[in-house]
Formats: sequence, C-alpha cells, structure tokens
Amino acid sequence: MHNAPLLPLFFPLVAGLSILGPAAASSFYELARRREEGRDSSWWHFLDPLNGRSRLPLAILTGGLAALMVGWLATAYAVYDLTFGATAPLRIGDVAGRLFTTQEGWTLILLGNLAGAPFAIATLVFALVAFPMVVDQPVDAGLALRTSLAAARRNPRAVFGWGARVAGLLVLGLIPLAIGLAVVLPWLGYATWHLYTRLVVR
Repeated sequence: MHNAPLLPLFFPLVAGLSILGPAAASSFYELARRREEGRDSSWWHFLDPLNGRSRLPLAILTGGLAALMVGWLATAYAVYDLTFGATAPLRIGDVAGRLFTTQEGWTLILLGNLAGAPFAIATLVFALVAFPMVVDQPVDAGLALRTSLAAARRNPRAVFGWGARVAGLLVLGLIPLAIGLAVVLPWLGYATWHLYTRLVVR
C-alpha cells in the first residue's frame, strides 16, 4: 500500500467504530424490549426498528453520529498531518512501527487521544439513552437527545463508568482481527438497554 491517501485514516476508522455503535445496536434494543415484554424476540424481529415508528428518529440520530464520525476523521487526519506530515510512512506496517518508536509517534498517540475524547464524550452523552428511547417509545429525536443529556447530568458516574467499560470491551473485541466484536457488540447492546431502563422513567 504505497502512498495510499486513505492510509492515515485506517487507525481512526478502527478507533471510531464506537461512534456508530449505538446505531448498530438499535436492533439489539428492539430484541431486548420484546424479551422484557414477554413477546417473541426471535431474530426475524432484528430489523423491526427500521420498518416502524422508530425509522425516522433513528435515521436522524444516525445522521448525527455520521456527522460526528466525519468530524473525528477530519480531526484525526489533521493530527496525523501535524505530527508525521511530509515524512509520513508509505506502508501501514511503517505507521505501526513508528507509533511506538519515535517522538512523532508518541505525540500522535497523545494528541490523537486528546482530540478524540470530545467525540467519544459527545457520542456517549447524546446516544446512550437516545437510541434505546426511540426504539422503546413514540418520541422524536429531539426529545430523545434532551432526555439523554439530562440522564447524563443526573448520573455522571454511571454514564462515564459505562463509557469506560464500553471502550475497554471494544478494544478487547478488536483482538484478534475484530473477531471478538461478534460477541462484544450483542452483549453491549443488551447491557446498554438495561442501563437505559435504569436511567429513564418509562
């Protein structure tokens, strides 16, 4: 992969998977809701949120996460250019090697994490309750976002503690070759649903 223009975005794309995670988990929220109500929770209901009243608010919320993802990728590219710049490695293996063996690499790690923190926090605060709420109740995206923000304000320890667990589990899920995500993502979907039911009066 010589001088590939998308090379600097490889690691940010992997790291940014968590931004789109709440949208991907919407189907698991539906299955958890049906199971809680004692209804059929078979896998053929997996796509129900995309076909019912939740479709529009889910589309709006997912669009917001997509905008956050684009913002994160643009920021990550700027950090990469600032630290590696014209001396950027030409191969992905060279990037991985230089990350931990050069001053530029460690600066990239530090600045990348500092730059990524606001995006991670925004995703956590606004999406933790909003996505399961529009699956669970006939509300619009605006009300779901406001409720999610209010829940985070009332329960900062629970919300940010959950965010730290999610980050750790996603890192584990990426090893090896992201195979672990097949186990981690469904578990996170169901666990997030149960956290939502504790944060919000339904």
